[in-house]
Amino acid sequence: MFDIRLVFGWLMSKCDRWSQGTESRFLLTRLVGLACMTLIGAATILVMPAAIAADSTDLASGSQVFQAHCEGCHINGGNIIRRGKTLKLNALQRNGMDSLEGIAQIVTHGKNNMSAFHDRLTEQQIQDVAAYVLDQAETGWKEPQK
Repeated sequence: MFDIRLVFGWLMSKCDRWSQGTESRFLLTRLVGLACMTLIGAATILVMPAAIAADSTDLASGSQVFQAHCEGCHINGGNIIRRGKTLKLNALQRNGMDSLEGIAQIVTHGKNNMSAFHDRLTEQQIQDVAAYVLDQAETGWKEPQK
């Protein structure tokens, strides 16, 4: 990777040679600034997917957390305690829980018959299991449990 400040400094030194008058120097300075901003934008776009991947949830970890803590009541997305409160997509949508935030909220704080898991799971585990549940709901819980 290159240091954008070195590129900018090199270009500015060339501007001093190329420009004769104040107006030419002003225009060249603006042009160099625009070119550098374009390079910074391009570098950001190229690096961004790696940053997103680092912050993303881990479905494999979510599957493990689900098997260890949730599957007893929610096998294959069902609910052995309250039939209408399943993890199927239509039930999640009906209950306003069809988002990562909604699922994570319920996992963290519990609701009615469901226990809270904030004291048993880390924040990352909660995010991972929420992502896993939403992914499974969107695919109809067809992936076999491992």
